[in-house]
Amino acid sequence: MQFELTKEQTFLQRSLREFARDEIAPGAADRDAGGRFPHELIPKLAQMGLLGIAIPEPYGGAGLASMELAIALEEVARVDGATALIVASHNSLCTGHIYTFGTEAQRVRYVSRLASGEVLGAWGLTEAGSGSDASALQTRATPDGGDWVLRGAKLFTTQGSTAGVYVIIASTDPEKGKEGLSAFIVERGTPGLMVGKLEDKLGVRASDTAALHFENLRIPRENLLGELHGAFRQVLKILDGGRIGIAAMGVGLARGALEESIRYARQRRQFGRPIADFEAVQWKLADMATEIDAARLLVYRAPISGIRAGLTGGRLPRRNSSRRKPPCGRRPKPSKFSGDPVISRTIPWSVISGMPSSARSEKGPLKFSGWSLPESCFDDPCRSDTAR
Repeated sequence: MQFELTKEQTFLQRSLREFARDEIAPGAADRDAGGRFPHELIPKLAQMGLLGIAIPEPYGGAGLASMELAIALEEVARVDGATALIVASHNSLCTGHIYTFGTEAQRVRYVSRLASGEVLGAWGLTEAGSGSDASALQTRATPDGGDWVLRGAKLFTTQGSTAGVYVIIASTDPEKGKEGLSAFIVERGTPGLMVGKLEDKLGVRASDTAALHFENLRIPRENLLGELHGAFRQVLKILDGGRIGIAAMGVGLARGALEESIRYARQRRQFGRPIADFEAVQWKLADMATEIDAARLLVYRAPISGIRAGLTGGRLPRRNSSRRKPPCGRRPKPSKFSGDPVISRTIPWSVISGMPSSARSEKGPLKFSGWSLPESCFDDPCRSDTAR
């Protein structure tokens, strides 16, 4: 099976590579160090079509597919994991959930605004006592006249303090456990919606992660998203699709670590020559390049065959960033572990969108069929003209 990009996909890749280099990369390290959300980039991301990649054009999106989303996320993550996380969570979680399970009226009202970048989207699932165990979810939604009333709290909500539209998962029948969960659309400014603590994360600090609190938050009945008590299956579907994006970001982050390692190995000199001339360093770089190409193939195959690319993509950036340290001869600042920008961008990646072990348990044993690697896998990963 070959994974050559089409002409259109290659053009998209090159355009986004230039955009990421010119618009996102400058200031990325400062944003990460200061935990500053990149508000100034949102209109530019929208103009490039990155906030509605897989949304059909009638709803303001680019009308592309999962493959193009993976290509885009790799290029953005190559220079800034935080911006890539904003793009991924906005597309796959909130926007994707409303488009996939929403009514036509909900699509027209919300998806068009999200895809155009008028507002950002957030998705509230995780709670203090409910991560992978959805049946332990404590946020409640109860009917009251013609409305629903939400009470509870969410943790670790990406875009929690910056979103204009939220999808919130709540229990509408606690006795049914996970089969009694429902999804609701909540708009920013609704009385009873309060933003809580902003997380001071180890990495991807420019991505907003916040707690949400709901105190007698009243929303109209028509803001129920999908079927009543149907959110658990909705969540599984949304997370499965989102893990392709997380894996693509992992490939991009790992590629960034490799390219930085190659640059430094060519620059750093010991014993009268660049350390890139030493075989031990070359082995490390070759291992990194091989794993990145293998992971990229898995990511590209995932939209077609359903293989869970997230299992590899989640581990790869942290492994390659740790390998990067010996060739580069750098270490984190003693006062702040995020002193190394590549390491600070990659360490959280194995837990974003769920641990790899959680992805395994959701879907059962892995099933692989054999395939041969194309010669393009062995191209120089740093060549800007290489189709990936």
